[in-house]
This record gives sequence, structure tokens and C-alpha cells, in this order.
Amino acid sequence: MEIVKRKLYRLVKWEYFWLCLLVLVTLALHFAIINNPTEPAFDETHYVKDARLILSGQGSERMEHPPLGKLLVAFGMYLFGDKPLGWRIFPILFGTAGIIFFYLICRRLALSRRVSFLATFILATENQSFIQASIGMLDVFCVTFMLAAFWCYLRKDYAFSGVAICLAALTKLTAVLAFPAILLHWLLVRRDRPAHFTASMVLVPLLFVMLTLLFNSVIFRRLVDPFSEIVGLFTLSESLTFATVTHPFALRPWDWLLIPLLVPYWYIPHYIGSISFSLWALIIPTAIYLGFRAWQRKPDGIFASLWFASTYLLWLPLDIITDRVTYPYYFYPSVGAIALGLGVALSRLLDVWQTRKSGKLRWVAIISVALFLLIHIGIFVTLSPLTSYWKYPLPQ
Repeated sequence: MEIVKRKLYRLVKWEYFWLCLLVLVTLALHFAIINNPTEPAFDETHYVKDARLILSGQGSERMEHPPLGKLLVAFGMYLFGDKPLGWRIFPILFGTAGIIFFYLICRRLALSRRVSFLATFILATENQSFIQASIGMLDVFCVTFMLAAFWCYLRKDYAFSGVAICLAALTKLTAVLAFPAILLHWLLVRRDRPAHFTASMVLVPLLFVMLTLLFNSVIFRRLVDPFSEIVGLFTLSESLTFATVTHPFALRPWDWLLIPLLVPYWYIPHYIGSISFSLWALIIPTAIYLGFRAWQRKPDGIFASLWFASTYLLWLPLDIITDRVTYPYYFYPSVGAIALGLGVALSRLLDVWQTRKSGKLRWVAIISVALFLLIHIGIFVTLSPLTSYWKYPLPQ
């Protein structure tokens, strides 16, 4: 019995025990709802239809997006059939991998186990992150590759970081917004192995062209000129403006932070593609807090501030210049930066509770942490398909 207790104790003390538990719970929740709805939800409709065309040898209709994400949806359907399991298996697996990469990023930024797990827990139970990993859309592939690029960069594996950026861009062009975060961090903080770093980043466009040729050849079952396809990608993307696209959930990037919009991806069970309000309400304060930590030269503050600036703040001038139509789920790549900042802030409050022997501030700190986590979990349960609390009228 003592041997069993010691082994259990060592297991619980193992650094990745709670992360593994969180990953298993997240997977269980995803697979509990994977077959409901039995029809494609929201933009999943487009990508499932496109995957059917790819599998039948008819090529692709969604030429405004690069090929890799479409191939991943099609590969899931090839392995598991044209049914919900096939449509959603790879988004679920990629979303789960993203949770792991995020924890590893936190640890690479010299954050403690407690801070890293708090931040990862916030991310894993954030509604938009959970929903995007629940259906066959492209965004979860893009974000997971982006997180892999950040992790490789922080490990100084610059070549692998470049490959991951390329793979992210091959799922969705908006992934290029992750590149400025890496470049600026290297220029401001590191500047090590300049030849290796420069070569790794310069090779990204070349690899993008080569893999575009490879993946489009698989899709169309013939050689396709990669340069004309890439020009077409950018041309189609530039044409998607507020002047040419009419959509009820099209918003300007600044409105993502100002309007707490509920975006129904499906009705019964409800899939709500919105940022958890617990996180949404604290985006601006958390971004300011990260900026303060960056000013203090904290590694987490510097990197997370650049992450947020690159994946969100850059959208502001880009949208003004291009009039590009955007949607609330475009904030998804920035959620990790805010979750990281919140994890640090909550841990600092826990430090106040632990170090102070008495006083009102001690209890304010612990109550604030408990209240936030309760509200965050409550919002997750309420918005997610795990409940039927929200009742949207069925579309006519």
C-alpha cells in the first residue's frame, strides 16, 4: 500500500500530471459532442463540401484559402468517412495539441508551473478556443501551427519555427501575422545566430511555394502553377471587403473588443462562436498589464505583448487600409496572449494571499481569483454545446 501511495504521490507531483488531466478532460468533452450536430455547422459547411470535391477528384472551390487546412479536413473524411467524426477529428486533435504547445510556451517564458497551468486552464476553458476546435474549420490548424512556431522559436529552433509558420500560412493566410511577433522579439531581445535566424525566416516563402505546389497537386491530381495560385490567393483575399461582402457578423477589428456579440454556429445544440465574456471583459486591462510587464523587462510580458500586437493590433491599420472584412473569430489567434496575461495576474493575487498573514487585501486577492475562475467556468459551460441553456430560434 505504501508503494502505491508513493507512486501516486510522484505521479501527482510530475510536472505534466495536471496538464495531461486537462488534455484528457478536454478530449472527452470534444468527443462527447462530436456527433452532434450531424450536419455541418457554420462555415464547416464550406470546408466539408470542399473536402468532398477533393476526395472525388474534382479539385477545390475554396480558392481564397491555401490548401493544407482543406487537405486535413479531407484526410479526416478519408480515414473516418463523410460523417461528423471524419469532419471534426483533426480539428479536435489540433486543438488539443494547441493546449500542450501553449503550456510549453509558458514554461519557456520562465513562468512557474502554477502560472503556466492557470494560463493553460483559462485557454482550454475559453469558449471560442473550444468551439473552433470542435468543428471542421481552418482556424484551429492555423493557430496550432502558430503556437508550434512560437514554441520552436523560444527553444531557439529557428528552422523548425520557420517551417511551422509556413504550415500555419498554408492553412490560412492570416497566419503571417504571427511572423512580426517572432521577428520583433528576436530584434529586441535576442539577436543571436543572425545568419541561422535570417536563413530560417527567408526560406519560409520558398518553402511556402514548394508546398503549395505539392498540396495543390494532391488536391487537383495534376501539377498546378504555384505562383498563379498564390497570386490568386491574395487577389481573392483582397476582394473580400466590407464593400463587397454582406454578412450579419462582419465586424471591424476594434469592434471585436467593444461588442460582446453572440455568434451562433449552430442552434440545437447551441454552438456559440464567441469569446468567453470573462476573458473578453479583461482584454484591454490584460493587454495594459502585459505592456507594464514588458516595460519591467519580464520575458512573458515582452513576448505576450508582441504576440498580442502582432495578431490583433496590426489588424487595426490593415483593416483601415484594405477595408478587409473580418469576423469575431479572427481574434482567436490572440486569445493565448490574453490567457497568458490573466494566468500571471491570477498567480500574483495568489501570492498576495499566501504571503500576507492577515488583512483585507489577503481575502480580496483569494476571493478575486475564485470569483474569476467560477465565472469563467460558468460562462464556458453556458456557452458551450455541453448545455442547452441558450435557446436560439431555428432559422426559417
